[in-house]
Amino acid sequence: MSSRLVGVGVGPGDPELVTVKGVNALREADVVVVPVMDTMERGRAEATVLHYVPEEKVVRVVFALNERSDRGRREAAWDAAGGRVAELLRAHDAVAFATIGDPNVYSTFTYLAQTIAELVPGTVVETVPGITAMQDLAARSGAVLTEGTEPLTLVPVTAGAAVLKDALAGPGTVVAYKFGRQAHEVAEALRETGRLADAVWGSALGLPEESVRPAADLDEAPLPYLSTLIAPARREGGRGGKL
Repeated sequence: MSSRLVGVGVGPGDPELVTVKGVNALREADVVVVPVMDTMERGRAEATVLHYVPEEKVVRVVFALNERSDRGRREAAWDAAGGRVAELLRAHDAVAFATIGDPNVYSTFTYLAQTIAELVPGTVVETVPGITAMQDLAARSGAVLTEGTEPLTLVPVTAGAAVLKDALAGPGTVVAYKFGRQAHEVAEALRETGRLADAVWGSALGLPEESVRPAADLDEAPLPYLSTLIAPARREGGRGGKL
């Protein structure tokens, strides 16, 4: 039989936001892989997983999660990580990979799955969806992501604040991921497009150090890298105006 690699979305950090299906997938797997940086500090995915499976079932694999300048080093780290997971798949019937948020939304898992397809042909790849940071922030802040026919645009600010500004100039709600290091530029983009007043940002959602605040409070101080922003659509015309 072919081995199975299951990408499990474990949400943005609050262990209560892992789905029942996600918990079952973690518990049914022979081992659960969690990505860590080369500093080896415990990440959100691992902390969440440990609420549901024993530590001896968890395998930490180093990924170049924080490497963006040295392509060679990043590629070498990816090859090593893929090789380690391939070893686990050859030894076990089912391997789960825990990823924060959703495994199909800006996730490490998508790259891993591509690597495994080459290293261990025939591996069955599955995913279990997870709650995303934008959903959690919307719930915690009261921001409505979409109404009626409004579009929703998701932008990783690692692509640059100019990409975010273009999105803010358009219709609908805009969500920005990973904007912490460019908080000042993001605040300027919101101000220039008239989207500052209703926007909200959050970090460490569901964790003791959680922060959920109006975007108007943004200043030049850097924020946590995984900060999330919601700039709701401009809504006029009353209830159901965009139906």
